[in-house]
Amino acid sequence: QLQASGGGVVQAGGSLRLSCAASGRPFSMYFMAWFRQAPGKEREFVAAVSGSGTRTSYRDSVEGRFTISRDRDKSTGYLQMNSLKPEDTAVYYCAAKSGTWDYSSATYPYWGQGTQVTVSS
Repeated sequence: QLQASGGGVVQAGGSLRLSCAASGRPFSMYFMAWFRQAPGKEREFVAAVSGSGTRTSYRDSVEGRFTISRDRDKSTGYLQMNSLKPEDTAVYYCAAKSGTWDYSSATYPYWGQGTQVTVSS
């Protein structure tokens, strides 16, 4: 089970930190990722972190502005979002999977409920 939180309304240039609390499974060994979905658009990959926390990946449009991480016991993941832009507005979902690294939402079996991020211009 995944529980996402931390969304809100922020002005362009501002920051938010999303959290994803995991329970019920050995998520410390799982890849953890963030996806987002804007109205009328498909869900898209944002960032991912490996089970060890040592490998990360980002979509080009957030590289250098967003940072994905996970805590010491690896049961909570974070997405620090800086220099937010109006085009970052979306519902953000955390997800987790075992096995191999993947950028496709279809391969992630575990999902949080989503948290709304709205960036005003």
